[in-house]
Amino acid sequence: MKDFVHLHVHSHYSLLDGLSKIPDLVKTAKARGFSALALTDHGNMYGAIEFYQECEKQGIKPIIGVEAYIALNGRFDKDPNVRYRHLILLALNEIGYRNLMKLVSLANTEGFYYKPRIDKEILKKYHEGLVGSSACFGGEIAYILRKENNWEKAKQVALEYQEIFGVGNFYLEMMDLPALEGQAELNDSLRRLSKETGVPLIVTRDSHYLNTDDAEAQDILTCIRDGKTLDDTDRKSSAGFDSSLCSAEDVHERFPNDAEALANTVKIAARVNLKLELNKWLFPHLDLPPNKNADETLRDMVYEKLPLLIEVTDAVRVRVDYELGVIAKKGYSTYFIVVADYVHYARTHGIVETTRGSGAGSIVAYAMGITTVNPLYFKLPFERFLNPFRPSPPDIDADFADDRRDDMITYVTQKYGADKVAQIITFGSMQAKGSIRDVGRALGYPYSFCDQVSKLIPMGAQGFQMTIAKAKDLEKDLMDLYNKNPQVQRLLDLAQKVEGCARHTSMHAAGVVISPTPLVDFTPIQFETGGEKITTQYEMHAVEAAGLLKFDFLGIRNLSILGRAVEIIEKTANTKIDIFSIPWDDKKTYEMLARGETNSVFQLSGSGMTRYLKELKPSTIFDITAMVALFRPGPMEQIPEYIKRKHHPEAVEYLDQSLGLIVYQDDVLLTAIHLAGYNWEEADKFRKAMGKKIPEEMAKQKEKFVKGCRTFGKLPEAKIHRLWEMIEPFAAYGFNKAHAASYGKVAYQTAYMK
Repeated sequence: MKDFVHLHVHSHYSLLDGLSKIPDLVKTAKARGFSALALTDHGNMYGAIEFYQECEKQGIKPIIGVEAYIALNGRFDKDPNVRYRHLILLALNEIGYRNLMKLVSLANTEGFYYKPRIDKEILKKYHEGLVGSSACFGGEIAYILRKENNWEKAKQVALEYQEIFGVGNFYLEMMDLPALEGQAELNDSLRRLSKETGVPLIVTRDSHYLNTDDAEAQDILTCIRDGKTLDDTDRKSSAGFDSSLCSAEDVHERFPNDAEALANTVKIAARVNLKLELNKWLFPHLDLPPNKNADETLRDMVYEKLPLLIEVTDAVRVRVDYELGVIAKKGYSTYFIVVADYVHYARTHGIVETTRGSGAGSIVAYAMGITTVNPLYFKLPFERFLNPFRPSPPDIDADFADDRRDDMITYVTQKYGADKVAQIITFGSMQAKGSIRDVGRALGYPYSFCDQVSKLIPMGAQGFQMTIAKAKDLEKDLMDLYNKNPQVQRLLDLAQKVEGCARHTSMHAAGVVISPTPLVDFTPIQFETGGEKITTQYEMHAVEAAGLLKFDFLGIRNLSILGRAVEIIEKTANTKIDIFSIPWDDKKTYEMLARGETNSVFQLSGSGMTRYLKELKPSTIFDITAMVALFRPGPMEQIPEYIKRKHHPEAVEYLDQSLGLIVYQDDVLLTAIHLAGYNWEEADKFRKAMGKKIPEEMAKQKEKFVKGCRTFGKLPEAKIHRLWEMIEPFAAYGFNKAHAASYGKVAYQTAYMK
């Protein structure tokens, strides 16, 4: 194996200028014998955490970098006639990684003008721990040599960069792109420049895809980016030269006389010593009472507030102490205090809010005012939300009136500091149908032809994404066209290669992060596309891995309507209604629902739901909660039986004396615990496996469940298999009970107001 390391590599996070998805990129590098690999996407670090984690998993050393844009007249200059130049930056260690985040953040906030730009001023300030190289044709030195033909200026700039980075930390970059016109001549000039300045050389590939036969798909991708077709003559084309992730042997073969430059890539990789401490969550700074830590403060607050809501019996105290113990052991007390604070702000400033998800199963959350659903009244288990075995952090989903969501974000920004609060980025990716239309447009195919093919892609089941590969397996007509029509074959083959690539950035509908120190200590930041709101550059999972927990601020239109209804009634009827204190047993509300008058009622409108409500004739909040949970694919099959049991309880037959109708996700988990001997950790894995519907994992879980029911629950075989038949179609779509109770409460509130 020849020694060489790829130090200039783009992934699909170079947004329509890179084809490689990170898992495939790292897997391919490993298969081709590389022990280290760099990631240098254009002007961003979107993929840095995913890349680091994947490299760690595959046993390859990750080198986190970026292909930066450098503004020659300074990052604040907006002269359209002065172009930016390219520069490769690689982090050697944690200091370099943090400086890279600062530079990328400044480029995207202070320096953004068509591209995110740094300048030499901030490069001098934040160069420590970084290695730089001169990049491609778009680099400053390459441009001077090729376009300005100014040898002395090129020498001066090379020495300037060497002075900025320090001797041994800046390299002249020869590229392994033999078919690219002018590259061989540039490489010769760089060799001479190196001899005259002493600035060392490296060889890079500028990889944008994995295999040579991906070249056309890469060209298609840039056509999609630029709104061009392959036949357009006035476009930047990547055709004609190979930017694949080639083997070290291939590079050595093309650079037989540059042993030192090749060896320098390995030496740089050997110097990299970056160890990121991931999945250690840090919370916003809190001003706590004197001589109290977060655990003690939370306990005091809970026992101060809870008696105002319910009678605190010995049994209640046992539940509270158990929850507080788990929360303290997991280190989440600060999280509860922070969420309680901003929810309290909403309540005291007329902002209608509610919570979703399993958090409503916590009596601590109820006591703190985070949730308004009493988990004891609704019989909600805490363990579905948080238990000693659960590795993932708590996730309290807060919903706010959508016309007041910005007020909530303004509040936390003012409280914790503008440099510590941001919304979370998301990436729009190229989906199956869209990929076909985009690729067809780039190929110059008629729209009607591409539309006809894309319409043969079936919709994915709820929660499951349809791909072109799955569609070819499922749809005979599509596969027949693929086999018979060369145009369809070319279209689908190319669409499959670009499918899944990140296309653009946007903002997560709910996710906000609040950091204890400036955000750039954890994640690079940028402005939202076309706006002024700050977002992270790491998506939800990456930003949590980097140390910041997601706080949910989702804007819900129905809550705005509910808040407006309260205002209108106060003005027109001189009656102020506290929607959090309305009676749960209002007879007129249930009679209205039973008549099918559900238009505009949250979660309960629509012809199918209305028909079932008329048959059910709901009489308690529990009926509404159950219908919210059941009216989904899979569980919907249980609705007629639920209605029958409500009106004819005497006719109910139980599969087992401890088992009623499966309505909620919790019912599945508790069945696994009480009848199959699972603990909460195993039950949580069971839930995730059922949700993902992975056949191999499902088979393992079925075997474990059946064995548990046989040995622990002592159930006969016929009952075990009947039980599995009930669970299997339900589990992937079931609501957890706390979520259903939270939404059932809002459904009742809107019905009551109506």
